[in-house]
Amino acid sequence: MEAAPTSKARSDRASGEPAQVSPEFHHAVELIGRRWSGAIIWALGERDHYFGELCQAIPGLSDRLLSRRLRELEAEGLVSRSVHSGTPPRVSYALTDKGEALRPALDELDAWAQRWPGSAG
Repeated sequence: MEAAPTSKARSDRASGEPAQVSPEFHHAVELIGRRWSGAIIWALGERDHYFGELCQAIPGLSDRLLSRRLRELEAEGLVSRSVHSGTPPRVSYALTDKGEALRPALDELDAWAQRWPGSAG
């Protein structure tokens, strides 16, 4: 298994230079920080879900916005979409390997949120 490259920001901090946020980090934070994206990834981390199940798993999320976020996450390669035959056809969503790789980071974020309740608001 190949080791992840050291981030530019960390190497700058170690050398005493002002840290710069890498474009890759910024993109990742913006993607996961987009409203509802983290919750969708969290829910899919438990198991694959049909569209309606995701709506129930994430209270307050509209069908329209769920559709939009799922398309964005699919375009980023984090979520895969499967159409199942039947009348009507059903669509399920699952994390890809790339999406699964986010689970440790989200687990750490959850641990932080549990330790510091109310910090998010």
